[in-house]
Amino acid sequence: MPVQGVADQTADIERLRDEVDRLQAELASREQESGDKDRQLEVYAADVREIYKQERSRAQLLVKAYRATVTALANAVEARDRNTAKHAERVAAYGMEIIRHVDVRLADDPTTEFGFLLHDLGKVGIADAILLKDGPLSRRERTLMQQHPIIGETIVRDFLGDGTAVVRSHHERWDGTGYPDGLSGEEIPLAARVFAVADVLDALTSDRPYRPASPVPEARAMIVAQSGRHFDPQAVEAFQRIPDERFVAIGSAVR
Repeated sequence: MPVQGVADQTADIERLRDEVDRLQAELASREQESGDKDRQLEVYAADVREIYKQERSRAQLLVKAYRATVTALANAVEARDRNTAKHAERVAAYGMEIIRHVDVRLADDPTTEFGFLLHDLGKVGIADAILLKDGPLSRRERTLMQQHPIIGETIVRDFLGDGTAVVRSHHERWDGTGYPDGLSGEEIPLAARVFAVADVLDALTSDRPYRPASPVPEARAMIVAQSGRHFDPQAVEAFQRIPDERFVAIGSAVR
């Protein structure tokens, strides 16, 4: 082979080696950049996680403070009537237990619990002569008493969100014979339908001047008997899934 041909081949090989070296160097550089970006992404992810944790902690503290305020307000309303002490706290606890078996979204919404706690807030607008009357109410007095859900809604509608529906509709009945709007079936907001079961459970299992408290199994039987009339069958079915012992524990914890 001529010397010139060998020289050309040698030059080609050298250029190829140079190109390989260049490509390897570029690959190494890109790998370095990729590694740097991965580490940067890890730092960003860690920062985002920390910010999320801090925000979640602040949100939880806010909800906790709000819950304490709402509970204090509910207890202040009930202080007018010695026969209903801690009713709001118990019925809210019963209601939250039941609604977890009905709709997780509602159970996770703090305004659901706040609506349960403040369901009777409208009674601040009812005269003591009616609210604390020992005997049966007259037709006129009953009509005035039945305004308390509307009064309550007026008070809470600017700050309670979805929980407002519980305040207005907690006395509606599945068969349409409740008040204040005479809603029936699924016209009644779901949280209010669940609350109705919890409300009657607490009423039946609490002492009253005119009767002693019923045990939970007896109260349960009375509620089940009203499924499809007073109560939403779906809410009653969820209520049935919870053992007596759980309701007894909740009731004993809030007395």
